[in-house]
Amino acid sequence: MLFSLYQFADEFAVFNLFRYLTFRAGAAIVTAMIVCFVFGPAIIRWLKVKQGKGQPIRTDGPQSHLITKQGTPTMGGVMMLLAIGIATLLWADLSNRYVWVVLLVTLGYGLIGFADDYMKVTRRSSGGVKGKLKLVAEIAIAGLAAYWITDISTPNLTNMLAVPFFKDVLLNLGILYIPFAVFVMVGASNAVNLTDGLDGLAIVPVIIAAGVFTAIAYLIGNTVFANYLQVHYVAGAGELAVFGAAIVGAGLGFLWFNAPPAMVFMGDTGSLAMGGALGSVAVITKHEIVLGIVGGLFVLETLSVIVQVASFKLTGKRVFRMAPLHHHYEEKGWAESTIVIRFWIIAFILAIAGLATLKLR
Repeated sequence: MLFSLYQFADEFAVFNLFRYLTFRAGAAIVTAMIVCFVFGPAIIRWLKVKQGKGQPIRTDGPQSHLITKQGTPTMGGVMMLLAIGIATLLWADLSNRYVWVVLLVTLGYGLIGFADDYMKVTRRSSGGVKGKLKLVAEIAIAGLAAYWITDISTPNLTNMLAVPFFKDVLLNLGILYIPFAVFVMVGASNAVNLTDGLDGLAIVPVIIAAGVFTAIAYLIGNTVFANYLQVHYVAGAGELAVFGAAIVGAGLGFLWFNAPPAMVFMGDTGSLAMGGALGSVAVITKHEIVLGIVGGLFVLETLSVIVQVASFKLTGKRVFRMAPLHHHYEEKGWAESTIVIRFWIIAFILAIAGLATLKLR
């Protein structure tokens, strides 16, 4: 929206700033944070009034949560979606179709999560929308987004999968690319959802991953930097730096209220949306595999659940005391703050490793 003001740069020199992607990305961070700080308290008060007893706590989870998490409202992801939406619409080039793709996935997954959270709260149960129905809805949105991305992409990149650490290596997946892209978006969404179990645990890794993909989008969408780094150039992908920056700003704003002890939980409204957002940006920038490295913490949490379920069904024994992985360490007696901060450190290290793939070719 504000991007179009650059046309008046001849009359007012200050409008020349709107040409620059770095300026608009920085402005998106600040805008998203301000939206959270201004509207966050009111949203939390509204959620408390509407939800009464707050988010229903799983009886099969850590018993300490029945005391420490009781009464905390959920659906805080609404705050983040509002901030991301406003910041992106204000500062991104809205003629760029990639921007609308990522907004489709983010808001679509946010609506799925909202429906799930709403059913949990109204029914006073930890069970919301049926798992199969949620999965079908997620696949449908991701499928539409994947088809749209292939339609937008330049012919030399359509259906291609980039391989990190190898210069200019692109694998043609053909008709398998859309299912693969759907898997990335749906997988990323549910991986973040599984990680969201302790105060601040999921949001900081989301901020870190979004920051990395903001940089990747900027570099991949710039011919000079793409050629210097010897990676593929994706025309138009640079504009996603504004969207990624909006996620960073919204994440920081939300963390203000989600820091221990949390005043609000993001719920499925936020976790499904944030994972879907990261997945869609990874698909557009052709860095799907790098997302698995940058978001390695989310992958570990997901694998812990898969291993736990498979082991119990096959042998009747559990590998972990409780899954996902962060609950395992809770059951071992680790303090919540210890688990959260150590997981943040792991997320930061993996993010550096993922970012390094841009140069290690």
